Amino acid sequence: MEEQLPKFESTFSIDCVIFGFEAGELKVLLIERGSEPFKDWLALPGNIVGNNEGIEDAAARILHDLTGLRGLHMEQFHTFGEVNRHPRGRVITVAYYALIRINSQKEPKPIDVFAKKAFWHPVNELPKLAYDHTEIFQTGFTKLRRRLSYQPIAFELLPEKFTLTQLQQLYEAMLNKKLDKRNFRKKMLSYGFLKELDEKQKNVSFRAAKLYKFDRRKYTKIFQSELSVEE
Repeated sequence: MEEQLPKFESTFSIDCVIFGFEAGELKVLLIERGSEPFKDWLALPGNIVGNNEGIEDAAARILHDLTGLRGLHMEQFHTFGEVNRHPRGRVITVAYYALIRINSQKEPKPIDVFAKKAFWHPVNELPKLAYDHTEIFQTGFTKLRRRLSYQPIAFELLPEKFTLTQLQQLYEAMLNKKLDKRNFRKKMLSYGFLKELDEKQKNVSFRAAKLYKFDRRKYTKIFQSELSVEE
């Protein structure tokens, strides 16, 4: 006779921290919840993983259901498993984050009634979120700042062509501090992976600034050269 093993009662969920940059502000994608618990609260896009669903597939489905966005490259950054983090039982959540160019995406719009609406919200004005989503956001934001110190991830948030002022505004928003203009530009240009274009801003009411592009191929070449020297 087979031994009757106890059933597991923990459930898994996915929560997504999606960062974007617009009009000089760093933003995060939020939803307004349409059902209990925490009905009408603001929250990160998140939901339960289906019984026959893989984690990666669930992350893509949940983000699409709650925001209408699809095809994003998301990375796991932490697992949250406090016993009482969910009022309906033991729910362990796997948190993902992504950086996207807002102007290259369609307006977020939920497909599932679980979310009333989805929208971009400034990071520096974030209210208290449902569940432990404030903690999840802060953990993701901390990881983002750490990566900024050793990877050129800022360029994933900017338009393909950008000004040095836009780049500085993004760094200031991510680091939450003012940076000296002259020193910042000198440092950024010294890295060698910014390509100056023979173009300037268009349709602006002030003096048009030069446009730049991130040269990913050159960055990769520089990075590989540094690794070979270290070895």
